[in-house]
Amino acid sequence: MESLAQKPKLAFSVELQTAFFGKSLIMLGDGFAWLKGLPENSLHAIVTDPPYGVKEYDSDQLEKMKAGKGGTWRIPPSFDGNVRSPLPRFTALDQKERTRISEYFTEWSINAVQALRPGGHVFIATNSFIAPLVYSALAQGGLEFRGQLMRLVRTLRGGDRPKNAEKEFPHVSAIPRGCYEPWGIFRKPIPKSMTVADCLREFETGGVRRLPNGNPFEDIIQSTRTPDVEREIANHPSIKPQSFLRKITYASLPLGKGIIADPFMGSGSTIAAAEALGLQSVGVEINPEYFQLAQNAIPQLASLRLPEENLPGQLF
Repeated sequence: MESLAQKPKLAFSVELQTAFFGKSLIMLGDGFAWLKGLPENSLHAIVTDPPYGVKEYDSDQLEKMKAGKGGTWRIPPSFDGNVRSPLPRFTALDQKERTRISEYFTEWSINAVQALRPGGHVFIATNSFIAPLVYSALAQGGLEFRGQLMRLVRTLRGGDRPKNAEKEFPHVSAIPRGCYEPWGIFRKPIPKSMTVADCLREFETGGVRRLPNGNPFEDIIQSTRTPDVEREIANHPSIKPQSFLRKITYASLPLGKGIIADPFMGSGSTIAAAEALGLQSVGVEINPEYFQLAQNAIPQLASLRLPEENLPGQLF
């Protein structure tokens, strides 16, 4: 199959702003429309961190986030002198917005099924509040649910005492403190006449790649918050650490070859992870500010050598 990196106009009628990094291509454009316009069976995997509630990356919400008040984004308190990154206020979504999320990801799933090769995997970030809603929508669109990956990381979500009644109920938390981030694992169904082995032979997809030491890829990954050095390179609200992204991009291609796509590229951290591993990827970002950020961030993030990579025999 011809490389997607050789088709920067694919799915668009106008010239796109593009940039190349090693084996990877990034584009400024609508990732939803791009995915919808791809030829059938184009992609081997999708690794993406979409706008969780769709709403929080609307232009008006981003402006409120930058202003530090109002909207879907919550600015955590600076109780220890450290400045906290903004967090989406998922509990603020009303029924109309939840319906919008469901419809959006159902249609997105239909497009992903079209673009993926049979057996191609999707790793998609979500959160504990709306994971059931998003997972249901993705399955409705035709993707096959294959489980969850838990990124173990302590966050500032939850754990607070009842609002405006902290002193009255000092021993109560409204919800538990968040200590994990769920990633849904989905797959384009394998044809009924095929086994996983058949699918691997014909489409190079169907399973997930085992670790470099030969052990199975596991669905729990011990993680940390994104290091300051990576945030300084790419100050995107939801940037994930390279130490985590390199693990899942590696696992997403069972034979270590093929095309990984991120249609919600943001600052390009998934593309950087693929580049660091020598894998081919393509990313699409609709926000010009984030696209510009990605152009500067991808080569810097990809070149980072992580502490665990200094261990003998370790790829990541």
